[in-house]
Amino acid sequence: METPYLPVPWVHREVIEEEIEKGTKGKIFYFAGEKKVGEVEGRIVKMEDIPGKGIYIHLDPDADIRIDRIITLFGMPAAAFEEYNAFADSCMDCMGGYEKEDLE
Repeated sequence: METPYLPVPWVHREVIEEEIEKGTKGKIFYFAGEKKVGEVEGRIVKMEDIPGKGIYIHLDPDADIRIDRIITLFGMPAAAFEEYNAFADSCMDCMGGYEKEDLE
């Protein structure tokens, strides 16, 4: 099941547009599903708003990624970076099955 599209701050869209203009080629890490990280290497050729689905980038070679699911874009934090960081740090919030009082 695909997560609903979340609005992306303009700064992330501007970075994507700059990278399209520069013709940058590199790696993009993104959420490829619930709690699954995917990666692709290529050059962004177009950013497109698909009604009812969200804004996508199209890469060469053939790949399409919704921009609100991008974790890093060519090594730079992107729209889903905070979500990824929170997911990575989630174990730091747990207490290994103990109650707080047991650990004091």
